[in-house]
Amino acid sequence: MAPENEIASVEVRSDKDLSSQKQPESQTFGDSTEKNPHDAPFPVDTTAGRPNPVGTRVGSLLRAFEQQLVEYNLEARGIERVKPEERMRKLSWISYLQACLLWVSINLAANNITLGMLGPAVYGLSFTDSSLCAVFGILVGSLVAAWMATWGPISGIRTMAFGRYSMGWWPSKIIVLLNLIQMIGYCLIDCVVGGQILSAVSPNGMSVAVGIVIIAIISLVVATFGIQAFHYYERFAFLPQLIIFCILFGVSASKFDLTTASTGDTRTVAGNRLSFFSICLAAAITYAPLAADFFVYYPEHTSRRTIFSLTLLGLVLSFSFALICGIGLGSGVTNHPEYAAAYDRGQGALIVEGFGPLHGFGKFCSVIVALGLIANTVAPTYSSGVDFQILGRYAEKVPRVIWNTIGVIIYTVCALAGRSHLSDIFTNFLALMGYWVAIWFAIILEEFLLFRFKSGYNWAAWRDPKKLPIGYASFTAFVVGWVGAILCMAQVWYIGPLAKLVSSTGADMGNYVGFTWALIVYPPLRYLELRFVGR
Repeated sequence: MAPENEIASVEVRSDKDLSSQKQPESQTFGDSTEKNPHDAPFPVDTTAGRPNPVGTRVGSLLRAFEQQLVEYNLEARGIERVKPEERMRKLSWISYLQACLLWVSINLAANNITLGMLGPAVYGLSFTDSSLCAVFGILVGSLVAAWMATWGPISGIRTMAFGRYSMGWWPSKIIVLLNLIQMIGYCLIDCVVGGQILSAVSPNGMSVAVGIVIIAIISLVVATFGIQAFHYYERFAFLPQLIIFCILFGVSASKFDLTTASTGDTRTVAGNRLSFFSICLAAAITYAPLAADFFVYYPEHTSRRTIFSLTLLGLVLSFSFALICGIGLGSGVTNHPEYAAAYDRGQGALIVEGFGPLHGFGKFCSVIVALGLIANTVAPTYSSGVDFQILGRYAEKVPRVIWNTIGVIIYTVCALAGRSHLSDIFTNFLALMGYWVAIWFAIILEEFLLFRFKSGYNWAAWRDPKKLPIGYASFTAFVVGWVGAILCMAQVWYIGPLAKLVSSTGADMGNYVGFTWALIVYPPLRYLELRFVGR
């Protein structure tokens, strides 16, 4: 059997050690019997060759800080490509299983329960309609995220850096900014939900604000340790959540409304179904811009089909379980006054009310649910530190840990400011973030299928603007896709003219129209770009 810490082990060597030490082929990743750090399976981290402002006091301080991280076996690596010789030497069944458990741990979280509540509580859909829209929505979105995850082992490059091969050097920075907004927004939602739950458990002893700070601080600690702590934490984080979610189903299922039909006329119901389907799709597809980040240490020979299948399985199972639980709780708001009163205090309070029949033990279960949000928050917190570095040469010189801290400060402050408007954040933010991901994915997909399927990618050029696409075609296609999304979006604050044709409340078609328009426009523009620019 493979050692327990196979995925989690992170070791460091200097460039001199790399050239002088040879690894036995029989070594496995993270073998606990290895005593000499120079005999580690591969070097994940080293400060050698790390860019910094040479000759400046700030540069010297940053280099000293990174070296301190390395000495404590923390990950100092940022967006640098993980070369084949720096990766895991051998894959076991635990390595592959991690690709599934990682996503199960991330998504068995209270924020997805609160997302499910929107089906009956906001869109007026029945339990059956909400469940079908949720499951098929996350299935479509998860297909995209699972495909993107497979590029981690192949390239050894973080997802946003891989996007440079399609978007180009400068347009890719726009994508990075959008992704940072998206990840910080998700962390904001996690903190607010966690704060609401902890406050509902102890209404006289803890405010929502204190709960938000607790979730944020613990997430920062785990993310600071890097990929080692991240993988190890996510491997086991799903276990208590799975148990507690099963208990929540058991004690609250009697109050699920399984009979009431969707409200509204035929066109309104159709529009609400499409809108809820879209928001669930957006929740899953927004993992695509960070999906490859967690597998860059897997060897190049990793089975792409297996990574895709296990990622898809983990995403679909965990999302479905959490969303259906939330749909059930939301369906009970209309017929049960105690559920309605709890929902008025916040979606997190409704989760606590679901455990109500268990009294003291129910409060304990609620605390476990709140702490489970950390697993969902750590992933975007970790990836945001890497993505900040892609914004520019100077940003790249700032260690990932510092960027992680800045990201946590931003979403904590935003969560404290918006803690009373979680439903609005969900319905407006999630769908809006899904638009750009769908458009971006259309460009990534066509670049691979039409222009690089035979030629492949020069992975050594990931940070060389002269060898990457100039980006005229991708930027134009991205803008055209956004025009289509705006015309067809349906949000509380804006309903596009085409979306209004479905019903008075609109039907959110922004994802599909934006994706399709970009898909149509990009190939001819890219062909012209290659012909006249040459890259």
